[in-house]
Amino acid sequence: MSNFNHELNERLDASRAQGLHRELRRVDSAQGTRIQMGGRMFLNFSSNDYLGLANHPLLKEAAVRAVKKFGAGSGASRLICGSLAPHHELEEALASFKKTGAALAFSSGYATAIGTICALLGKDDIIVLDKLVHASVVDAARLCGAKLRVFAHNDLNDLEDILKWANRVQCPKSKVQSRGRLMIVTESIFSMDGDAAPLCEIATLKEKYGAWLMVDEAHATGLYGKNRRGLAEELGVSDRIEIQMGTLGKALGASGGFICGSRTLIDFLVNHARSFIFSTAPVPAAAAAATAAIQMVQSIEGEKRREMLWSRVREFQSQIGNTASRVRSRKSMIPSAIVPIMVGDEKKAVEVAAALRERGIFVPAIRYPTVARGKARLRVTLTTTHMTEEIHLLVATLKEIVNRKS
Repeated sequence: MSNFNHELNERLDASRAQGLHRELRRVDSAQGTRIQMGGRMFLNFSSNDYLGLANHPLLKEAAVRAVKKFGAGSGASRLICGSLAPHHELEEALASFKKTGAALAFSSGYATAIGTICALLGKDDIIVLDKLVHASVVDAARLCGAKLRVFAHNDLNDLEDILKWANRVQCPKSKVQSRGRLMIVTESIFSMDGDAAPLCEIATLKEKYGAWLMVDEAHATGLYGKNRRGLAEELGVSDRIEIQMGTLGKALGASGGFICGSRTLIDFLVNHARSFIFSTAPVPAAAAAATAAIQMVQSIEGEKRREMLWSRVREFQSQIGNTASRVRSRKSMIPSAIVPIMVGDEKKAVEVAAALRERGIFVPAIRYPTVARGKARLRVTLTTTHMTEEIHLLVATLKEIVNRKS
């Protein structure tokens, strides 16, 4: 054990030296614009709870009712005896919300990506990823065994070059030999940069080259489109996407992941997605809370909360300016609640985040491997429940600290 721990400590020391060490911070309060850590209250600009639903009374009441009726746990995987009514109600709500034939809920977004991609693709297939997709998608692409290709972020020319190559290598040598599958995976709103994918153009390319398209709407569900279904709805391409992925723990304020698509797709995943088949079903409280959130998002209050969020985003961006040219510029005109403040050096990003904490403001320092080396940044996220004076305080403090450390 001494040699084992010694080697691990050496690795940890190397991470510390590079500014890459991480630690868990215990939070002793509910999610919100103010959170308690280590006996102190912090102004929180780190949460993905964009619409402020994680601590909403309706979601909590739904969770409590589910616990009272169905208990704390689900008892087994859903294919054994754990497929409780709240899970079915959630999937019916998701399919209706997204206007798809069916939906399937998973225990997490990570499990969703792993289970879906590995069920659909194998060694004879090709998967093409945007360079900045979430780590869960990258891991799934590696695990499924398909040939993996990566196109430069949102670069349609690079994507088309790869699709042309894929068509050449997949061309069957004989009429008997079957052609491998080809799938493109992208996020709609990217989690660390907050920019949007050109979904219309990507959909056109996938149709041109006979590919499938999987879009992760984790940071878009609840925020975009007339009915808040996501960026695919906003851009009018929902019916051109075979596999719509999302999570329940961001704007929807609960937890878990999901896939929406055809009834055939969902039946296939029930039978082949290993992270679904071999996992105990999510707790009924989480499913019930997510169902309540879907109803809330589609309501008048849901629209008001979205409008307030975009108002807060505009307010922050108008005040922050370029902060010494450190705000990541976006080519897309689509708004985002994610605003990265670029720092570059990992150690410096940690120092700036620590200086903010000293002032009672919590903004995480995002570093490798979450982002590329030398691309460290502060990831500011706005929510509908932030107040104007809180945004003013963040902007003033950021400008002072970032400029002081320049």
